[in-house]
Amino acid sequence: MPELLIRSVPDGARAALERAGITPVLARVFAARGLSGADELSDDFARLLTPERLSCCDAAASALADAIARDERLLIVADYDCDGATACAVGIRALRAFGARVDFLVPNRFEYGYGLTPEIVDLAHQRRPDWLITVDNGIASVEGVDRARALGMRVLVTDHHLPGSQLPAAEVIVNPNQPGCGFPSKHLAGVGVMFYVMLALRAELRRRGRLPGGNGPNLAQWLDLVALGTVADVVRLDANNRILVAQGLKRIRAGRTVPGIAALLRVAGRAIERCTTYDLGFVAGPRLNAAGRLQDMSLGIECLVTDDVARAGAIAGQLDQLNRQRREIEATMREQALAAIDIDSAGDGWSVSLFDPAWHQGVIGIVAARLKDRLHRPAFCFARSDGGMLKGSGRSIAGLHLRDALDLVAKREPGLLVAFGGHAAAAGLSLREPDLPRFTETLEAVVRSLLTPADLSRVIETDGSLDGETLDLDLARSMDEAVWGPGFPRPEFMDRFQVTAQKVVGEAHSKLELRGSGGRFAAIRFNSIEPMPSQIEAVYRVDMNSWQGLQSVQLTIEHWRDAGDASSAWR
Repeated sequence: MPELLIRSVPDGARAALERAGITPVLARVFAARGLSGADELSDDFARLLTPERLSCCDAAASALADAIARDERLLIVADYDCDGATACAVGIRALRAFGARVDFLVPNRFEYGYGLTPEIVDLAHQRRPDWLITVDNGIASVEGVDRARALGMRVLVTDHHLPGSQLPAAEVIVNPNQPGCGFPSKHLAGVGVMFYVMLALRAELRRRGRLPGGNGPNLAQWLDLVALGTVADVVRLDANNRILVAQGLKRIRAGRTVPGIAALLRVAGRAIERCTTYDLGFVAGPRLNAAGRLQDMSLGIECLVTDDVARAGAIAGQLDQLNRQRREIEATMREQALAAIDIDSAGDGWSVSLFDPAWHQGVIGIVAARLKDRLHRPAFCFARSDGGMLKGSGRSIAGLHLRDALDLVAKREPGLLVAFGGHAAAAGLSLREPDLPRFTETLEAVVRSLLTPADLSRVIETDGSLDGETLDLDLARSMDEAVWGPGFPRPEFMDRFQVTAQKVVGEAHSKLELRGSGGRFAAIRFNSIEPMPSQIEAVYRVDMNSWQGLQSVQLTIEHWRDAGDASSAWR
């Protein structure tokens, strides 16, 4: 049974925020997230950490400035997800504005796998570049970098993934997570790292007096891309990342965004002027990712680098169609995955590893995420690759660093994993198909050694009750406009309501009318048509609903239970 937890609120921090003019509800919310002063809410660009603090950023800028001065060919090798696509777009747009000769290559994930592999290097070499610049990959590409150097190419690695035991022999590596880097924000996305390199490059070109037009372009114009990649990659929204995202959202809402982002929002029916982190993470991001999941990300990158509004709109339409196909594939795979698991006895295991020969390699990560959410267990899903290999994608729960868990698997069973990498919350690997049972057994043992039974208990965190507080459109607007995400989660409150009406909408959702101490409210429960009792206790979000030009408060029910039955479980 899930445990309900109300976030603790330091009284001193809350009082300080209220004295600074923050409303009581928001002061409580922000204090519970570790803030103690209104200045910490500032998204002023001047508060951003400087590039000088990111190890080797200046060295990368110097090398790129030299390459531009010599008119050398630069080739960006991108990853195939939204973070990689936006990082590539920032690099292409900025470097071209600096006068560089630059193009991009994004490998098909099904043919070449992940990272700067020797095969990708051979493909890149056909274009005769002087430099390869990796974005959102490369920190584990030891063999690929060696191959590039053997072919006479120099390599600049920009990445944010955790390094392995050996770093590649690149000319320069910029990664906040590499050994010896003291950059305070370890959670930069790949696009954030590339943005910092471009900031340093502009400063270097200014020092050399080599900028077109004097001071060169204002890099803030591409913070919309930085915001999209940062949110879509689900990195922790520390103070530095919140500034990047907030500044990007401001540009999007003001209509100062690249045509591709505007087209992606438009094709999904989202209002650009009210763009939120939800729109970046669950609307624009998945449409871009669909290209990398089902085809290759070249189409997504073209959407982000073109300045042709009509072309951007046409590509966005194609990406929207790909995303619809992805949803259909995902739904089928999710049903198959759940059918393969006895949900009632799934809690006996501490991890989940599933394989189906028919599964699509580009969608296994999403299905793993759904299993993780459903079972509250770290989950891996596998699909067939070439040469008798399996590709696996995993998602983890709080308390288990998934990449570190795979590292321990590799140490306990040398040779089992052909390749692996990733983050705390998500990781990928390759192994030989006959080795899957051994992986499943070893992973289970590793997970049991790293977690406790308490870690496997689902916790529903809330920000307490809004009973007696002002639950109005101003609060809903504040919730929609703020920057929320991992490490700074969107508030969820808990109160009792009388259910005065309910009906099914859109075949899978429940539309409700609720009455509580604060008045009457429209509410919705997504992906559930289960009838509710007349009295409920609900954990809910406060959202702003816009319909035909009118705005109103809408409560989104995340969890509920029967208020008349003290023994009822949260759903």
